[in-house]
Amino acid sequence: MPQSNQKMNACLKEMTVHCEIKKELHFHIVRHTFSNTIRLTNGAPIESVSKILIRKNVRTTQHYAKVSDKKIGEDMKLLRDKLNLIAAKQKQQQTII
Repeated sequence: MPQSNQKMNACLKEMTVHCEIKKELHFHIVRHTFSNTIRLTNGAPIESVSKILIRKNVRTTQHYAKVSDKKIGEDMKLLRDKLNLIAAKQKQQQTII
C-alpha cells in the first residue's frame, strides 16, 4: 500500500488511465468522494465515517459533509414513517383502554 500522498496520487493516476476516467483524481478528492457519496448517502452515521477517515473530531467530517436534497428527503420520509408508527400505536392503545 502506498505510504505517501505522492505515491497514492501516482496509483490513482494509473487507475484513471486503466479505467478511462477523464477527470484527474487526487487522494483528497477520493477521500471526500468516499465519505460523501458512499458513506453518508448510504446512511452510515457521520460518527462512523469520521472514525473511518481517522479524524480526531467529528466536526471536521460535519464541515465537509455534503448532504444532498435526495438524502434529506429520504431522511424526512423515515422520520415521518416512524412518527406515524408511534401515533398509530398510541391510537391502538387508546382503543384498547
